[in-house]
Amino acid sequence: MFKHIIVGIDGSEKAKKAARVAFDLGKHYGGTVTLVHVPHAETAAYVVGAVSGYHSAITKPSYDEIERAGQQVLDKALIIAADMFFADVRTHMPHGDAATELLRYADKIGADLIVTGRRGLGGLSGLVLGSTTQRISHRAKCACLSIV
Repeated sequence: MFKHIIVGIDGSEKAKKAARVAFDLGKHYGGTVTLVHVPHAETAAYVVGAVSGYHSAITKPSYDEIERAGQQVLDKALIIAADMFFADVRTHMPHGDAATELLRYADKIGADLIVTGRRGLGGLSGLVLGSTTQRISHRAKCACLSIV
């Protein structure tokens, strides 16, 4: 049923929980899980341990810092996969708008399911249902699962 599962990862606890659910489903259905992280300056600041109110108004992380932080997000999710003894996992780190890139990649690989955390690292715009998750669920051509 779910042979190609995509998980949107942003480093948040909800995204890590979404990854766990996706790996569990992948094991159950014999599917492949692809971790997709779309790095941004804000998530890079979070990953490197900055607190709310990061000095992005003064200086933003460089492209290389954003890339390294993005890889850290993916690496942490890969550790979760290893801890769950799930091996059929891939990663993808495009640049752009998170919802657009997740949907584009889901279409490209023929995903059966997109799993996201209900609320990730976004701000006020996604208080009830994260704006990325909301846009994905409205536009996806496959099943969507948002994790609380």
